[in-house]
Amino acid sequence: MSEQSKHTALYTQHQAHGASFTDFGGWQMPLKYRSELEEHHTVRNAAGLFDLSHMGEVLVSGPQAAQFLNYALVSNLAVLAVGKAKYSLICNAEGGVIDDLITYRLAEDSFLVVPNASNAPVVAEELRLRAKGFDVAVEDQSEATALIAVQGPTAEAVLLDLARPEDAGIIRELKYYAAVELELAGVPVLLARTGYTGEDGFEIFIGSNLAVRLWDAALQAGGPHGLLPCGLAARDSLRLEAGMPLYGHELGLDTSPFEAGLGPVVSTKKAEDFVGRSVLEPLKAVEPVRRLVGLRAVGRRSARAGYDIVADGRTVGTVTSGLPSPTLGYPVALAYVESAYAAVGTEVQVDLRGRPEPFTVIATPFYKRAKPTGASQ
Repeated sequence: MSEQSKHTALYTQHQAHGASFTDFGGWQMPLKYRSELEEHHTVRNAAGLFDLSHMGEVLVSGPQAAQFLNYALVSNLAVLAVGKAKYSLICNAEGGVIDDLITYRLAEDSFLVVPNASNAPVVAEELRLRAKGFDVAVEDQSEATALIAVQGPTAEAVLLDLARPEDAGIIRELKYYAAVELELAGVPVLLARTGYTGEDGFEIFIGSNLAVRLWDAALQAGGPHGLLPCGLAARDSLRLEAGMPLYGHELGLDTSPFEAGLGPVVSTKKAEDFVGRSVLEPLKAVEPVRRLVGLRAVGRRSARAGYDIVADGRTVGTVTSGLPSPTLGYPVALAYVESAYAAVGTEVQVDLRGRPEPFTVIATPFYKRAKPTGASQ
């Protein structure tokens, strides 16, 4: 293990539960506690508990906070209601994606920006640089903040057992991509109904000094609901089934939002000029040279990141993520292909180490959970 590796406030808890660790963005994070397949199915059928404290948290506050974020990010954050969240991108001047992130509006003049772990320092610094000339404060709160996720069909039941009885209605009525401040296990948290698994679930922002208390309480409360701690291996297979991009695979500085299928998050209607607008706005009306698509294997062999996609006797794309889907029972993949081969139903081949295997372009997400009758999520 590198001397520079960072540990979250829950590292000793992971050790106590027998986690095997992996380096992720410079952090030692639990890869799995048992088998990744068991953890994957736990989230699909009950609930999984994840430590996401390697993610970043950047507080942007001040009279011009909304105006500033409309300049710094590609989306229109000024129209975001207090208590709501929005998925967005921070791009460079050339239109490349620096990171994808979620922004929560905590108050009229206060926003919490949550970048990915590997990009958190870069995003915090980029926001600081872009804040020049705006009446805002940019405060990187990542070290003081822990992030714990409860994901799965029984996630709401787990949260209800952690909450005060008078807050039960608030939790039940909390909409997808919304957040509220309340108490769980007797400690103050920001509770968001967001996630990266394709399931219903919650992400809980809490002071790092209180993370162990909440983690232990969640494990105890979640026992009767089938909750188990889960690692990054299951998180990756869950997000892939849900068709969600991973920075460094589906997104990067060499990626435009439009080829990644994220054109709708780019707001060209907002009045503010934003970083990358001069490049991105003309692309909104143009067919991308390549597109991100979903692939399903015709056979049983899986495609992996970096494998070439072949059609008509030539290479027409590259796999970005791929694995056997534990839920669906067949291999799936995300890949960039030339737009001429991006239509659903198109048949291509993936070069699996010198052996071509047939795949078919299919719609994403590969997996979509069934919503309960009357569900608001």
